[in-house]
Amino acid sequence: MTLANRAVFLDRDGTINEECGYLNHPDRLRLIEGAPEAVALLNRHGFKTIVVSNQSGVARGYFPEKLLGALHDKIQALLKAHGAALDAIYYCPHHSSVGEPPYRQDCECRKPKLGMIHRAEIEFAVDARRSYMVGDKLSDVEFGKRAGCKTILVLTGYGKGEWEYNREKCPVKPDYVAADVLGAARWIVNDLKNREQSPR
Repeated sequence: MTLANRAVFLDRDGTINEECGYLNHPDRLRLIEGAPEAVALLNRHGFKTIVVSNQSGVARGYFPEKLLGALHDKIQALLKAHGAALDAIYYCPHHSSVGEPPYRQDCECRKPKLGMIHRAEIEFAVDARRSYMVGDKLSDVEFGKRAGCKTILVLTGYGKGEWEYNREKCPVKPDYVAADVLGAARWIVNDLKNREQSPR
């Protein structure tokens, strides 16, 4: 395996962009402070940066699936302005119990199921066991742990409330808790250095 096989999987809402409920228009999108610097840092250290996001607002009828394309184009444009780029943005538009087919389904891509990580393993030859998952929910931590990733919970979005009030209910704990995605990226880079320096 080479460094190119490492990835940082990133939740979207509350991790990269500000949490505002169901984001239903590009004008409402705001990147979290430090997010471009975080992605650029990971880019420089050779990580594949891949967003993995549940977007059940499509299944719920809150917005059409085509809106997600517009949102993701805007995210990439905002990142590009700071010299950063995501390698891929994966999302799940489904829900198991609401909406109408084809969006109402018990799919394999909705976190914490591992469909989106399996897709990255195929499309980018990612080794999840050498990768990281960053998110603002304890379900993101569960998702990353199930895949074999190291996990970081950020305190933006829902993260602060999740950590203060729900962590005792969570069967797994994050490897690190960061103030935001930039703090997570810095910890990941340092952890990678420690991994590489550890005797085999």
